[in-house]
Amino acid sequence: MDLRQLRYFTVLAEERHFGRAARRLSLSQPPLSMAIRQLEEELGATLFTRTSRQVALTPAGLALQREAQAILQRTADARVLVADIAGGRRGRLRVGFSGSTVYRGLPRILDGLRTTAPEIEIALQEMNSAEQVEALRRDEIDAGFVHLRQCPDGLDGFLFHTEPFVACLPAGHRLAASPDPDGLPLAELQDDDFVLFSRAVSPDYYESIIAICRTAGFLPRVRHEVRHWLTVVALVAHGAGVALVPRALAGSKLAGVAFRPLPESPIQSESWCMWRAGATVPGVIETFLPQVRAVMEAQDEDDRLGSRAERG
Repeated sequence: MDLRQLRYFTVLAEERHFGRAARRLSLSQPPLSMAIRQLEEELGATLFTRTSRQVALTPAGLALQREAQAILQRTADARVLVADIAGGRRGRLRVGFSGSTVYRGLPRILDGLRTTAPEIEIALQEMNSAEQVEALRRDEIDAGFVHLRQCPDGLDGFLFHTEPFVACLPAGHRLAASPDPDGLPLAELQDDDFVLFSRAVSPDYYESIIAICRTAGFLPRVRHEVRHWLTVVALVAHGAGVALVPRALAGSKLAGVAFRPLPESPIQSESWCMWRAGATVPGVIETFLPQVRAVMEAQDEDDRLGSRAERG
């Protein structure tokens, strides 16, 4: 019993007439009659009673009609499912992200994906950059937003977002209301305690902040190292020190902190969108990446417009 026989059978069961069924199937009548006889022989049951004027289903035929319709429907559903997955319209996408990515366009990416591919199931997993790299290599996530300066071996990716660092100060800090249009002179903070992103979690970020301070003529007095950017901001809000954070963190709008621009620095905060080279879910990844690039381009345009507005 094969799908062809079941299709012939269901059409004949609906038409109850060999001639009409054959025309609907674009067959001549003899091949249809032969296929039905072979099916009856294989099953060891008479499926139709035949007269010169009509064809009727036997009880065995009625039972097979229900099952055949279900089998053919499941087969059609399977074809659609496989085509959707191969075309990136359906599947499960596991995305790693750090907390700051929420302020760098992640919600816009997810909204776009839900609109263009609503059948893709998105599973978010918050982790730091080092954890994301390892999770990508172990195939535990399909894509991630990682704070590094280059793509590690075994991963593919592109630079998603670049932005300056800004000073994050307690709201009551002496420089919180600094009006300097050229940015807060970083040397003014050399006597403050610093809260830094952990070197073990993201050595690139740690070294970037140290390098920015060095260019200002001092080494920061690191009092606390933490694993998440929002924890950095929260500790500053509680007076634990000052920090240098990516500008996007100003979007957190946490109470008790003030964000102040710094003089222009060649050292920027960089975020990469990465995925495993030779990913096993290329269809879903290929649907996801255009959404990431679209948001990246929109953010770049927003930054250009913002810079023009600041220059007046």
